[in-house]
Amino acid sequence: MIRVLHVCSEVYPLLKTGGLADVAGSLPPALARHDGDVRILVPGFPAITDGLPSPRLVAEVPARFGASAVRLYLADFPDTAGIKIYFIDAPGLYDRPGNPYSDALGKDYADNHRRFALLGWMAAQLAQGIDPSWGPQVVHGHDWHAGLAPAYLRAAEHRLGRKLAGTVFTIHNLAYQGVFAPYAFGELDLPDYFFNMHGLEFHGQISFMKAGLFYSDKLTTVSPTYAREIQGAEQGCGLQGLLNTRSADLHGILNGVDPLVWNPATDPAIASNYDAKSLERKLICKRVLQEECGLNVQNDAPLFTVVSRITEQKGLNLVQAGLHDIVQRGGQLVLLGAGDAAMEETFKKAAQAHPHSVSVHIGYDERRSHRLIAGGDVILVPSRFEPCGLTQLYGLAYGTLPLVRRVGGLADSVVDCTLENIAEGTATGFVFDHFDSQSFNTAVRRAFALYDRKDDWLRVQQAGMRQEFNWDVAAKAFMSLYRQVAA
Repeated sequence: MIRVLHVCSEVYPLLKTGGLADVAGSLPPALARHDGDVRILVPGFPAITDGLPSPRLVAEVPARFGASAVRLYLADFPDTAGIKIYFIDAPGLYDRPGNPYSDALGKDYADNHRRFALLGWMAAQLAQGIDPSWGPQVVHGHDWHAGLAPAYLRAAEHRLGRKLAGTVFTIHNLAYQGVFAPYAFGELDLPDYFFNMHGLEFHGQISFMKAGLFYSDKLTTVSPTYAREIQGAEQGCGLQGLLNTRSADLHGILNGVDPLVWNPATDPAIASNYDAKSLERKLICKRVLQEECGLNVQNDAPLFTVVSRITEQKGLNLVQAGLHDIVQRGGQLVLLGAGDAAMEETFKKAAQAHPHSVSVHIGYDERRSHRLIAGGDVILVPSRFEPCGLTQLYGLAYGTLPLVRRVGGLADSVVDCTLENIAEGTATGFVFDHFDSQSFNTAVRRAFALYDRKDDWLRVQQAGMRQEFNWDVAAKAFMSLYRQVAA
């Protein structure tokens, strides 16, 4: 078995703000099924510590990174067999209102560089034996929050003159890089020579993401297409040069779907369970969702759903521009999400103007998201860029046809409903190319047209539900990388 430590800022079902938590919660159990001895390391945010009964104290360390007390605890990860999770108890850094990254007003915490430096530093301590009963052969960091883990490991290895652990770093979204002012470097407890263009330095500042990309043995991202896209200027976010030099170490591994969480046949959150052979019961989910949201109960036009951060990156401006056309054609929209305040307000006004056709819920609710995906006819994911996307995968599993832009993981997972693809039985959704309202609206009109052809609609639903985006495929690919780098 290979001992692997996953380092991340959130993990489902304890704490979730986005798809990263789903990955962190689903990948370790899949790895355990493929000969992985897997543990997870997270910050001790209140939602995490409250959800882990009977933790065991592993170690105490002197005050670091502005925390007056730092303790490392170990507990059993909920609803899994054999997976354990470490959390860092540092109340001065982690016990705060708001989400893990910002305060109640949405402003990033000014000491985020120290809060997540501690996460990376503790990962390196585990590789150096702070827990005498277990140490990782591979440290696998996720996104910028874990970007300093390989940097602290390299610094320790330089000091000790030996390899401590192999490193893998996964980019979930390159647009969020953890960039901080240069003065913050003095608070990170790293050798001076790490502040260099061949290190953490990024246009005169510090980039945690760049640290992960530079110091890790292997790099992955969450879809094959996104792995290619981030090596170009349009989606490289200023790091395309570094990514090009590391292209031989960069692998695109598509995320999966956990069938224990996302399965319409067993999902306890939805009004009626169903599968590909009983899709008539999906209509119950649609009716109950319409009733819950105060919409007209009807089935002569599609119900579109959105479960997303409300940002331009997710293409929600296209949805706003196309909403009038959807309503005019008799369609409905139910949205769940939060993000840009101005966009939130525009959606809320649309719901007020069309109370029987548009419903908007600002915030996030896990059970409600299941009801939207089960009750909708079409799930909208018209992103400007999308590393992988998970909602379109959930839509496929639930017979809710994804309408997506051909980018990143959306391009890798949805097959367009052309006449040829429908005839061949490969079509699974609606795909458009250009990030503009005309292209989006054309795809929406195609959805209305297919909805009127009930036999074809059913065939596309069933084709989508036959797709297998499971974590075992991803786990095998990761285990191959771990064997290459394991210390």
